[in-house]
Amino acid sequence: MDYLVRSIDRDRNFRIFAAVTTGVAETARVRHDTWPVATAALGRVLTGALLLGANLKGQDMITVRVMGDGPLGAIVVSANAGGEVRGYVQEPHVDLPRKVEGKLPVGEAVGRGTLSVTRDLGLKEPFTGSVEIVTGEIAQDLTHYLVTSEQVPSAVSLGVLLNSGGGVRASGGFWLEILPGAGEKVLSALEENVGNLPPVSSMVDSGATPEDIAGMVAGRFQIGILGRTPATFKCTCYREKVEDLLISLGEEEMGKLVEAGDGAEVRCQFCGEKYFFIGEDLGRLLKKTVPKPGGQLC
Repeated sequence: MDYLVRSIDRDRNFRIFAAVTTGVAETARVRHDTWPVATAALGRVLTGALLLGANLKGQDMITVRVMGDGPLGAIVVSANAGGEVRGYVQEPHVDLPRKVEGKLPVGEAVGRGTLSVTRDLGLKEPFTGSVEIVTGEIAQDLTHYLVTSEQVPSAVSLGVLLNSGGGVRASGGFWLEILPGAGEKVLSALEENVGNLPPVSSMVDSGATPEDIAGMVAGRFQIGILGRTPATFKCTCYREKVEDLLISLGEEEMGKLVEAGDGAEVRCQFCGEKYFFIGEDLGRLLKKTVPKPGGQLC
């Protein structure tokens, strides 16, 4: 079962968010038919967004955009406070030769560009912060964003391990957030501990739970679990929303679709779900459109 935990140490020097996301990453792979490098990159961003989303409340949303110049193109992921996440990679059919045995070249596939994080907290305008992509490996770039853009001392680790058939064997991650007032001894101990940890995907593959991962990150420091949240790949699209989208095309464009007589297929970019509309459906929606002043059907 995929889920994430929020934890804090006894002396309130740091917090740890940890997650197992194997099912989430595999669902995304199947829905978008991603090839290995794309699977790993998208899985990492999905996990990273979930970890950042664990710090949200209520209906707040967070969107992570990785806009690199590599062959993967854009990676866009949105997550909420309830552990629901959705996302896509622009070019899912990307795979590159491995230069290091057992390591997928995600950084090379992402390339250079910008990473931005948008927080929609229900205010008038969402807040967006951006940084240059440092490595393209996602975890290091999220760490760079948190430290540079939000001034939050952090360490992020993300990992996706694939099986021989390209499916997701293990996926997970953690976010270590240093709180104000933490002393140098605490920071040094945490830095040494994190530096000695195995890859987070290996931890998950060995059966580690989010609680186990948080405990390994904390090392000798005692932590308490603040909460657990199921993690699921879930999109916000539904048929009525797609119908509204078609109606918004206006009378002229909808009229062209009806006259063509071929029906219509609309695919959600975030989850890959397909919605089919036959001629009768389009005719019904055409009646709901509002004609533009002076406009007429061709």
